[in-house]
Amino acid sequence: MNSPNILKMQKQNTLARSFSLQGKGLHTGLDIHINFLPAPENHGYKIRRTDLEGSALLNAVAENVVQTERGTVLEKDGIRVSTIEHGMAALYAAGIDNCLIEVDAPEFPILDGSARLYTEGIEAAGIVEQNAAKDFYIVKHKMEVRDEETGSSLIILPDDKFSLHVLISFDSPVLTNQFATLNELGDFPREVSAARTFVFIREIEPLLKHELIKGGDLDNAIVIYDREMPETSLKALAAEMGVEYPGVQSLGYISHKPLSFDNEPARHKLIDVIGDMALIGKPIKGRIIATRPGHKINTQLAKLIRRDIKQNEVQAPLYDPNTPPVMDVNRIRELLPHRYPFLLVDKIIELGGKHIVGIKNVSGNEPFFQGHFPQEPIMPGVLQVEAMAQTGGLLVLNSLDEPERYSTYFLKIDQVKFRQKVTPGDTLILRLELLTPIRRGIATMKGYAFVGEKLVSEAEFMAQITKNK
Repeated sequence: MNSPNILKMQKQNTLARSFSLQGKGLHTGLDIHINFLPAPENHGYKIRRTDLEGSALLNAVAENVVQTERGTVLEKDGIRVSTIEHGMAALYAAGIDNCLIEVDAPEFPILDGSARLYTEGIEAAGIVEQNAAKDFYIVKHKMEVRDEETGSSLIILPDDKFSLHVLISFDSPVLTNQFATLNELGDFPREVSAARTFVFIREIEPLLKHELIKGGDLDNAIVIYDREMPETSLKALAAEMGVEYPGVQSLGYISHKPLSFDNEPARHKLIDVIGDMALIGKPIKGRIIATRPGHKINTQLAKLIRRDIKQNEVQAPLYDPNTPPVMDVNRIRELLPHRYPFLLVDKIIELGGKHIVGIKNVSGNEPFFQGHFPQEPIMPGVLQVEAMAQTGGLLVLNSLDEPERYSTYFLKIDQVKFRQKVTPGDTLILRLELLTPIRRGIATMKGYAFVGEKLVSEAEFMAQITKNK
């Protein structure tokens, strides 16, 4: 019978069906149509410009960020898309891993200036679980990006889930200091998604000179009037924007509807940070503290994380020696026929339907160190592979009823790579995952061995399950 201590593996998600939205572009002023479609496992977020010839896709990842003035802009191979952050935030907060986005313009529509309509579209379309496991980016140490000139900083710290705290500060009598916190992504639709973007009146004319915010109005942004200007200047600015002059009596917020939250600007910054963090391509387990964030520094942190992902193609599992094992050595001996000196798994710390994590403590008393090598003891690579194979055998056997009546025999080992020496005192963390479902008693697996955060060896295995005589 399967072990009752199996940890439930979180699966990837996509949309149950597609949904569409239509609205004005904040910077272009164009009428824009955007479609969000389901996508297969491990697809990630990809964008297709349907107004361009061909069917090339743009990966929504941080290294494709080329500009961050009043929005995040992606570009590669001539495909450019801007103002993506609200749509990306809605996807990320909903736990969607795979989505194809089709848009017929060089930017996403601004809609009402928030992520609300994107979030409502996702809720209406529904979410479906896929077979592949979620691939989290687990923050294991403090990372920080800082801009000394602006005082902006983002710090990300280890945590067992994603959370975000934002502090904003402006030299303004209307909007000075605010903060907002999101501790649970499930609170995003109700507590964050409706927070609209904002702009100071004093910023509008320079933005227009840079060919930006052509589609901005009081229906898609909160306008902050914090420095008195002649009424003639205000009317001229409204005319340049192509909007009706609302009449301004005093300093404060200007909008066609009242604030959704007392700290709506700070909550909108939560949306922007989440949307930019979505560009790392993986859900995050970590806590972000953002001080005076903006798209430039947000995407700097996202790029830093992307570099870390590339340098460490596979993250080492978390290992807390204080946590009781899922299988101790006595249970391992019940399932595996190996004994001293060839039992190379001490305990199992994580076990899912398709993956397993085992531990091998490498002692200086290991018998193989007598000859490999007396003056420089190194664990033979073949024994690292054997330790992975034994761990994989436990994964396969645990899927069976009466596992004690079966054995696994490895038929093939491929793609073996050794990256770093393993020496006495090291702790091997062994992760095995099924590459395909077990069929006709045949299992194929990918194995990784880590010491600390470093990948030391890897291999692919094919095993046959055989009933004992």
